[in-house]
Amino acid sequence: MGILYTLIIGLIAGAVAKFLMPGKDPGGFIITIALGIAGAFVGTWIGQAVGWYQAGAQAGFIASVVGAMLLLFLYRMFAGRKTV
Repeated sequence: MGILYTLIIGLIAGAVAKFLMPGKDPGGFIITIALGIAGAFVGTWIGQAVGWYQAGAQAGFIASVVGAMLLLFLYRMFAGRKTV
């Protein structure tokens, strides 16, 4: 049930991260949602590393959104570059 919870929170977190960081993304809606799901896992990992969550606990919604925003920022930085 934990992975399913993380996936669902990640879907919502991706949409919220896109709302909080508007702009033109190199990817579409699917990429944003995938980054949201990955952000939920990143939020879980960072929270467990820092000590906010116990081992086996999933990240909360805010940590998932922050993780998604971090990944969206990195994605824009690297995928948005144009080669000349």
